Amino acid sequence: MSKAVMIERIRGASPRSVARTAGGLYVFSVLTALFLELFLGGRLGYAANIIQISGMAAVTLLCYHIFKAVNKNLALLAACFNFVGLIFEAFLLTPHGVNLAIVFHGLFCVVIGYLIFRSAFLPRVLGLLMVFAGLNWLTFLITSLANHLSPYNLACGLLGEASVFLWLLIMGVNVQRWKQKTEAASGVHAHLKAAV
Repeated sequence: MSKAVMIERIRGASPRSVARTAGGLYVFSVLTALFLELFLGGRLGYAANIIQISGMAAVTLLCYHIFKAVNKNLALLAACFNFVGLIFEAFLLTPHGVNLAIVFHGLFCVVIGYLIFRSAFLPRVLGLLMVFAGLNWLTFLITSLANHLSPYNLACGLLGEASVFLWLLIMGVNVQRWKQKTEAASGVHAHLKAAV
């Protein structure tokens, strides 16, 4: 399937379906990576990493599609943060011992949390949980702090983030409010183009 066909399918899908797909891919990629890493290890640990990175890349694109209705620029910034983190993860880059992959993912979570809080099509508490997850991932910017807080920062980060994606998987988004946000955003962009 070509990239253009995939993008058209995402555009044509209902926002609830897109949200549920994002939640499902998140859960699948995390559980698969954990299973392969914990129980199979070795060479399959590399396969687990590829599965997790591919799944999170798809989740990132779906999140951009969902949250561009709130603020297209911030949704794009969040996506860029996560893609940079995925690149660090794919190449196992840890400059000066800092896990920048998880730090960039933390920035993604903070921005997405803010967008959730402002969205009106998801409960605000989910935005707070996502920001909380992001702040826990940001502790990895200082290795000694991350080590001191471990395993609590890992547990809190995963719990906050997983609760958001489980909500997306089970409940999706409020379609009517999502469409209102999308129409409002389209109106603003059309007004700005007319002004130029």
